[in-house]
Amino acid sequence: MRLVFSVLLGALAGLAWYRFVGCRTGACAITTNPYTSTLYGAAMGFLVGRT
Repeated sequence: MRLVFSVLLGALAGLAWYRFVGCRTGACAITTNPYTSTLYGAAMGFLVGRT
């Protein structure tokens, strides 16, 4: 259950990062697209939740 919560929290953090920080020039590979930003956040949440 903790792992699922960590992944969801990471996905929300990735989406929030895209929304509020983002990359206006389009040169940032992760934060240019909301899908990649959310997936990257979910992956980070998974890695943190495994410990």
